[in-house]
Amino acid sequence: MSVIGRRGVHYLQKLKAANIPAELIEKGQNRVIDASLTLIRERAKLKGELVRALGGVKASSTLLGVPLGHNSSFLQGPAFAPPRIREAIWCGSTNSTTEEGKELNDPRILTDVGDVPVQEIRDCGVDDDRLMNVISESVKLVMEQDPLRPLVLGGDHSISFPVVRAVSEKLGGPVDILHLDAHPDIYHAFEGNIYSHASSFARIMEGGYARRLLQVGIRSITKEGREQGKRFGVEQFEMRTFSRDRQLLENLKLGEGVKGVYISIDVDCLDPAFAPGVSHIEPGEEF
Repeated sequence: MSVIGRRGVHYLQKLKAANIPAELIEKGQNRVIDASLTLIRERAKLKGELVRALGGVKASSTLLGVPLGHNSSFLQGPAFAPPRIREAIWCGSTNSTTEEGKELNDPRILTDVGDVPVQEIRDCGVDDDRLMNVISESVKLVMEQDPLRPLVLGGDHSISFPVVRAVSEKLGGPVDILHLDAHPDIYHAFEGNIYSHASSFARIMEGGYARRLLQVGIRSITKEGREQGKRFGVEQFEMRTFSRDRQLLENLKLGEGVKGVYISIDVDCLDPAFAPGVSHIEPGEEF
């Protein structure tokens, strides 16, 4: 199923009503996509030049926002998260020095290349198949400057698929994934949408982009979720057995024999007492 935003549908309807040929519509969409990728590419290059001018080889982490929220199945709002997260990071009341003594205001430690213009792309009638490709290509462009640690801000959890795909393809092999979440997000398709936030890890495992997937904090899982977990060999650690599994988790070794480790955090892994603003709240977190 290919999903297009409401304004994108309206845009396509107007063009078709005006008898605009399909090939011209596609060319226009391609121009928008090319412009979006050029924006990310040039921002990444500019920030890379700044880091080198300051004497750094590469930034420890590079922020990339993906303000996508339409694949959330209930409450909307994840698309507004990247700017809110940035506000919290750069807020004047926040101490920018980490426990490890790293200064977040130093671009050699943390640099920001802005957001993928998701809404602008969707407004032109681009469907989710192509949008996911744009997100993947954007992550790869960031990794040209900082090949080890892209820090991607969602957005709903559907972005995990194109991001992990990009990281795996750029590094040249599958990664290990530590996935913190109240839900396994591994439906084949949720409500008919293969790109749903509840289906991202099915796409990842189908594509062979992860060797090992550890899901920690699970406390709402359906029969299909368990079956899909078994199908893909997922290691699912539920909160009901967390006290028993704690020692095992503390001694886990990830990343051996693979190109890297990807950490995916869905905010609903936290108890709603601390993070109520999520699509599907699940009480019971005990980390």
